[in-house]
Amino acid sequence: MADKVLVTGGAGFVGSHVADAYLEAGCEVTVLDDLSTGRRELVPSAARFVHADVRSPEARQLLATGGFTLLNHHAAQMDVRRSVDDPVLDGSVNVIGLLNLLEGARAGGVRRVVFASSGGVVYGDSATFPLTEGAPKLPLSPYGAAKLASEYYLATFAQLYDLETAALRYSNVYGPRQNARGEAGVVAIFSGRTLQGEPLTVYGDGDQTRDMVYVKDVAAANLAASRRPLPRLTDLDARAFNIGTGIETSVNELAAGLAAAAGRMPEIRHAPARPGELRRNVLAVDKAARLLGWRPQVTLAEGLQLTLRSVVED
Repeated sequence: MADKVLVTGGAGFVGSHVADAYLEAGCEVTVLDDLSTGRRELVPSAARFVHADVRSPEARQLLATGGFTLLNHHAAQMDVRRSVDDPVLDGSVNVIGLLNLLEGARAGGVRRVVFASSGGVVYGDSATFPLTEGAPKLPLSPYGAAKLASEYYLATFAQLYDLETAALRYSNVYGPRQNARGEAGVVAIFSGRTLQGEPLTVYGDGDQTRDMVYVKDVAAANLAASRRPLPRLTDLDARAFNIGTGIETSVNELAAGLAAAAGRMPEIRHAPARPGELRRNVLAVDKAARLLGWRPQVTLAEGLQLTLRSVVED
């Protein structure tokens, strides 16, 4: 029998690709999104759409009565700077919203919850790279604190209510459907500006590194985490999985890769480094390979080509 899946945030960049992956796997998919940042046109046509906030009674009731076997939770307040300015709002959406859904899932007999966490914000400013799941946790923002708190709540619900839970700690996700006009998503921003012949702004010296993972690889990780047996819950990290590539790419290298993919070299302008920005970030992904049978398949060069093509088509 195919899974009946609720994908929250399924009108967003990553969530819509995740919804696609479930549909392609033969699942029955419902998308819940308040469209505060998502777009209705990104919801797959084969999915049912429910317009609601994750904190609402409607969202909780949907899970309690909908007969879902799986909850995939991507809806979030995901602006780090906004979380610093308004931590109460961030906690309301990202923690209270999760608890509201978990209570609905518990009442409705949902079997498993797959949660979109972050490998960029839950870990401390570690000097040991690549970061493993057991690396020290010391978030630098309310957004990071909410993601980590959410993982603790998931582990608690798993122990109290026999709910299977998995947390996927993403590195920097990029690919088609990412907003090139927003604040987040350096690949989307650089892609749009490169194709328009506009200069690229690099903050600091551009040698800061990120682990860039293609969005369809992330969607495949969600499918694997939905179906694979999970390890015994011995600590917070037992059912947490880094989802990245294990490869560091500097912002300068990223700009050069996009220039090569586009066949044009944009002007590079440097601006002062942004306060609080991580200097390095790269995740060890051996655990996901070993326990979920997942590995990234799309190289950065391939992913940049696919992303640029999607921007042209849009």
